[in-house]
Amino acid sequence: MAKLDLVEIFKKRTRHPYRPRASDIIEKLFPGFEYFDTPSDSLIVGVCDFMEKNLYVIAQQKPKPDDFKTKGALEKLNWGMLTSDDHSFILSTLNKARTGDQEKTYVFCIIDTYGADISMYSAQRFQAFFIAHLIREFLTLPLRTISLILGEGGSGGALAIQVTDIRAQMDDALYATAPPESMASIVFRDPTRVNDALAILKPTARELKALGVIDRIVPSPEDVTDCHAMAQNVEQFLIRAVKDLSRSRIKRLLKKREMRAKQYGVYKRSGPLYDLKRYIEKPLKKAFRKPPPDIKIVNYSSLTEVADHYGDIRPEEPETEYVECGVTAGGKRRGGCGKLIPLKRFLENFNVCPECGFSYTLDATGWIDCLTDPGSFHELHRNLTVDQLLEEDTITHYYRDFLARQQGRSHFKESLVVGSARIHHFRIVLAISEFYFCGGSMGVVFGEKFRRAVDYAIQENLPFVSLCCSGGARLYEGISALMQMVKTIESVNRLKRHGLPYISILADPATGGAIASYAALGDIIIAEPNALVIFAGPRVMAARGFEVQEELVRSHSLHRISKEIYKNLGYYHNIRGIQEVCERKEMKYAVAKYLDLCRRIGYGPKRMRRKPGRKSLLF
Repeated sequence: MAKLDLVEIFKKRTRHPYRPRASDIIEKLFPGFEYFDTPSDSLIVGVCDFMEKNLYVIAQQKPKPDDFKTKGALEKLNWGMLTSDDHSFILSTLNKARTGDQEKTYVFCIIDTYGADISMYSAQRFQAFFIAHLIREFLTLPLRTISLILGEGGSGGALAIQVTDIRAQMDDALYATAPPESMASIVFRDPTRVNDALAILKPTARELKALGVIDRIVPSPEDVTDCHAMAQNVEQFLIRAVKDLSRSRIKRLLKKREMRAKQYGVYKRSGPLYDLKRYIEKPLKKAFRKPPPDIKIVNYSSLTEVADHYGDIRPEEPETEYVECGVTAGGKRRGGCGKLIPLKRFLENFNVCPECGFSYTLDATGWIDCLTDPGSFHELHRNLTVDQLLEEDTITHYYRDFLARQQGRSHFKESLVVGSARIHHFRIVLAISEFYFCGGSMGVVFGEKFRRAVDYAIQENLPFVSLCCSGGARLYEGISALMQMVKTIESVNRLKRHGLPYISILADPATGGAIASYAALGDIIIAEPNALVIFAGPRVMAARGFEVQEELVRSHSLHRISKEIYKNLGYYHNIRGIQEVCERKEMKYAVAKYLDLCRRIGYGPKRMRRKPGRKSLLF
C-alpha cells in the first residue's frame, strides 16, 4: 500500500464508499454460506464449513452507495451500527454455537462499524448492558474465536465482538475509542475537526499491535476497491488463525484471555534495559515527535461524554449557611425548587434538597459517608498514577496539562477510589467513582485500581460493592482507555467464579464505558433516583443528530422497563436491568439488606479457618 498520512487513510481508504464490506468478503470466502435472519441490515450472521470446521460468522455491515436511494435511507442515522436487537441476536447465536462440538466449532467476527447504535430505541433497551454482557460472553465462551477489523472499529460497538483469541486488523483499518467525529465533538466541541481527533486517537494497526490490542496485521491491496485481492488476504489470515488455534486447548485459551485482559493499560516496563532504552530514545522523541500545533484543549471536562458542569451545584463558599436549591456556583439555575436550604441540613441529606428531592452530583467523599460505617473506610492504592503504568512518551503534554488542572478539585488523586469498609458491620470492598476528578472517567489507573480491588476482595473473601458515577472514557489515553472495559469485566468474572456477591450502584450520571462494563454486571443493581443511565451522553447523541429524551433513560424509567424483562427473557438473556431505585439516605440500608440476604442463603464467601485468636473476616 502506498504511503499515506493518517487523515488520507481515513478519508480515502477506511471510509472509501466502495471499500469491500463484510458481505463482499463473505460471498468470496464462504460458498454455501447459510444466512440467518437478523434483526437489521447492519448485522450479518450465518454458518458455513471452512477447513472442515463449523464456522459461525458474525459480521457488522456498513452501508454501500446503492443503499442510499430513498429519502428514508438518507435520513437513517444508525447505518452500520448494531442495535440492542442485534446484540441480543448475537448472544442467541453464541448460545447456539455452544451446543456444537467444541473441537470443530469456531467463531469468526468481522468488525466494521462507526460504533454501537446510540438511538433512544436501543438506549431504552439497555444497549450498554448488552455490550457488557457480550464482552463477558466472549471472555468466557468455550470455543475458539477469531476477529478481524475490516474497515472501522468504533468504540464499544467494535469492542462488543472483538475480544477473541486471535485479533487482527487490516493495515488501513482504524480502531479507536470513539469515532473521529464523536471524538472531535467531545474534545473540541466541533465534529469537523477529524484531523485533530485522529492525531490524538492513534488508531492504526501498528500502534494497536504494540499495545497488545490486536495480534496480527492483514495487508490491504493497493486498490482499496479490489474485493478479490482483499478477500484473498483475509482468507490467508483466517487459514493460519484456524491452524494456530487448533493447536491450543480451550482451557488454555480461556486463561490467555484472562491474562491479556489483566494487562491492558499496564505498559510501562522496568529494568536496566528499559531504563537505558528510555535514556537513549527520550531526546530523539522530544526532537522529532511534536504534536500538531493546532490541537487545543477546550477544558478538562471535554474528555468525557457528560459536561463538567453536570450536576455541579455546590455552594461557592462552604461556610455559607444556606444553599439555594438548583443554583450553581456561577449563579445559573439548573432546576430545583429555588428554596434556601440550611447548609447543615443539605449536607446531612447527602446533597439532596429535602424539599423537592433535587440532587447534586455527590463526590467520592460524600458517597463514602453515605454508604459506610463512620471511620471504617480504609483507602487502597491511593498513590497509583498514570506515570506508573504508561510509558512517558505516551503521556502527551496536553494530557499532563489536563491532569494538572484536576488538582484541588477532589480529595483523591484519581477517578476511582477503592478501599475496604463496613456497611452496617458487613465487611466489604468498595470501588467508588470520583466524578470531580475528570468526570469519573475510565482510564488505565481506573481499570488497574478496580482489578486490584477485586484481587483484594478475593484474597480476603469479601463481597464487592461498586458505585458508578462516570462521564465516559478518558479519551486522551486512546484505545487503552477503551480496553479498561474488558479489564473490569474480566475482574467481575473472577469475583463470580469465587462466589463473591457483587452489588452495583448507579449514581448520577452513569454513562460511557463504565455503564457498558462492570457497572452493568452486578448481581444486584441499585440506582439513585433520576440517575442518567446511558452509553453515549446526551450531548454526543445530539451532536450526531439523534433525538434525545433524557427522561426515558433515567433510572426511574429504566426501572419500570426492568419489570417487563421477565416477560421477554429470550431477548434480554442474563440482563435484568435495575432491581431497585433508592434514595441516597436509604442506600446504605438497601445495600446492607442485600448483603444480609446473600449471607442468609449461603451465597458468597465461605467461612474460613483462622488461627486461634484471630477474628474471622467473614462479612
